[in-house]
Amino acid sequence: MHPSFIPPRQVAIGDAAAFVGITPRAIRHYEDIGLLAGIERGSDGRRRYGYDEMIRLLWIRKMADAGIALDDIRDAFGDTAASGADGDDVSRVLERLEANLIVQEAELQRQRTALKSMATRGSRVGLLDEFVAERLEGLPEGSLRRDDLDTLLVTERIFGPLGAAIQAGRFVALAADPRLREESDRVDAAEEALDDSVAVDDPRVAQVAAERHAFEVALFAAIDASGQPEDDDALLDAWDALHPEGVETDDDATDHQSGPRRGSEGVAAVISRMPYDFSPARLRCMELAQELAAEALLTGEPPRGSGDTPVAEVSPR
Repeated sequence: MHPSFIPPRQVAIGDAAAFVGITPRAIRHYEDIGLLAGIERGSDGRRRYGYDEMIRLLWIRKMADAGIALDDIRDAFGDTAASGADGDDVSRVLERLEANLIVQEAELQRQRTALKSMATRGSRVGLLDEFVAERLEGLPEGSLRRDDLDTLLVTERIFGPLGAAIQAGRFVALAADPRLREESDRVDAAEEALDDSVAVDDPRVAQVAAERHAFEVALFAAIDASGQPEDDDALLDAWDALHPEGVETDDDATDHQSGPRRGSEGVAAVISRMPYDFSPARLRCMELAQELAAEALLTGEPPRGSGDTPVAEVSPR
């Protein structure tokens, strides 16, 4: 062999990284996590890499490029040393990789569906769960407001798509009746005016509570006359068909938009993590409105609308 072509017995980390196509930092990380062990150091104290280390680095690069996690690569090298060139344990690593790729493909499909929904329905409506977005289809352009979508977003996070889809009936009714929407705006503004400068026993607090109750009764009447209760029944049937009791679906498992997986944690604990800057006077107004609703139920007055169920009261504007 020509002297100029005689290869070195060992190379420094920079040369090793350049040959493999990675960075010196990556090689150091491999050493830190146990992918490379027993690296020699020269008289100058710097790392030196021989043939065996370079072969190992090349295989690490190949496996990492294939999407195999570094922990699995480390396990695969250990299994190969114990069972031969291609042991059964390495096959199990590849099976895990295949399973991970299936999950990733499902996630990519979900993202594509969300992007398509954003393009066809509008960016914010399209980001809501499909179950909720379908309930809002066909509404006049501009009839949904940012605050409406904010409310549905919070409800979906706490109660899941079904709760938000039922609550969406409120905004469907408001979109269909400009006079109701105008009255809703007026009552909302009156509630917002109950700031920290208003005492809890101020007469305005009780007055606004009465106005809120009267509005909710009117809204319920409009919802009832529109046939929405039948739509809600169909919605519940459709949800039950998609989510059979005792059977976990893919959506339940991934839980992208259906609210936090609470386990034994109560809804109240979840709600407590969502801040609202309500004054004591406004909170008292809400309590009085709830008391009026309870009294109405006892006396046989028509119940309040779907928008003023506990779902709606979690996300007031």
